[in-house]
Amino acid sequence: MKLVFWTALWVFILDQVSKYVVVHAMNLAQLGQIDVWPPLINLRMAWNYGINFGLLAGDSPLTRWVLIAVALVIAGAVLWWIHHEPGSKWQKIAAGLMVGGALGNIVDRVMYGAVADFLNMSCCGLNNPYAFNVADISVFAGAIGMVIFSPGKKPA
Repeated sequence: MKLVFWTALWVFILDQVSKYVVVHAMNLAQLGQIDVWPPLINLRMAWNYGINFGLLAGDSPLTRWVLIAVALVIAGAVLWWIHHEPGSKWQKIAAGLMVGGALGNIVDRVMYGAVADFLNMSCCGLNNPYAFNVADISVFAGAIGMVIFSPGKKPA
């Protein structure tokens, strides 16, 4: 569980520091957009009140607290799973990625009422309208890792 904890902690710190630097220090909240290396890497301020791709978006206190509760339950379920069915080092890292990312987005919802998304990447003539953050990347990579690195059940 130490590996899960340390992975989650570093993901959480990286997520929160990156959000603070980009949203506040670089003033993206006011500027709205900063082209870093167009079109590959751009910063686009997006307050996500819903889940991925703006689904369930609505600036409602009920939605906010339901999504916080769901994220806490998922993080708890991942921790329970990894504790009761210990897997490989990589599965523990994946669990830490999920938990750290979930906690990073929970803090945003508590502090701002929405998740601060700012990374935008486009390539090859395709214009990506969506923004994301370090926590989103971590949750996505962690979910894939939990599946890929889960110990398989052997047939009886």
